[in-house]
Amino acid sequence: MKTRLRPPGFVTSAMIFAYAFLYGPIISLVFYSFNESKLVTVWGGFSVKWYSELFKNEGLLNAALQSLKIAGLSATLAVIVGTLASVALTRFGAFSGRNLMQGILTAPLVMPEVLLGLSMLLLFVSMEQVINWPQTRGWLTISIAHVTFSIAYVVVVVQSRLKSVDRSLEEAALDLGARPWKVFFVITLPLIAPALLAGWLLAFTLSLDDLVIASFTSGPGATTLPMLVFSSVRLGVNPQINALATILILLVFAGIVVAGRVIRANKD
Repeated sequence: MKTRLRPPGFVTSAMIFAYAFLYGPIISLVFYSFNESKLVTVWGGFSVKWYSELFKNEGLLNAALQSLKIAGLSATLAVIVGTLASVALTRFGAFSGRNLMQGILTAPLVMPEVLLGLSMLLLFVSMEQVINWPQTRGWLTISIAHVTFSIAYVVVVVQSRLKSVDRSLEEAALDLGARPWKVFFVITLPLIAPALLAGWLLAFTLSLDDLVIASFTSGPGATTLPMLVFSSVRLGVNPQINALATILILLVFAGIVVAGRVIRANKD
């Protein structure tokens, strides 16, 4: 009879501390979103009034929708460009400029966000002077800036998946007369679909969470949710922000569950 090994007491304590440290603030945020009191740190009784007040706050809702729109667009473009770059780096072997391309793609991973935001701001200002575009900075310039740094994360995820794919399947299709583009869409893409979904979710989350780069590349009428929350925190946290954050947490949790099932189904 086999005996089950139990983790030592230190390991168990460390795990409990780590989970409490990571998820304790999130649980408290959800808890206080049902607080009756305006003071987010003083419990005044159970209430859902802040959720109803949230849907009347046009400024907060517009900022949230703006952030979701930017995150969805930038994540989609980052997955498209990042996937093509990953295929080029993985399937075409050594070519002229490969190392330079690899370095440019991975640079945003180690570059401070302040430098990225400032460089994108200078780029947009220079483009406006030379080609008279963009005339104003808004959601489009934020999306372009978010695509720039999100591509690096997508490339890391997709490239690692491409390296583990059995290339004999692609080679067999080519031997049978399939064109390279057909092989890519019919065979390669389904095989790397979990990595594409994971890269999209990662890019979406990074864009939705960004504050520094969006602050540099935004303009009048292009306030994202992190910018609005950061500016309002100086005057005290609005309970409506807790309610909105709870809704976003539920959406993210649902996305993780769906992604996990897709990845699990693909493995089976």
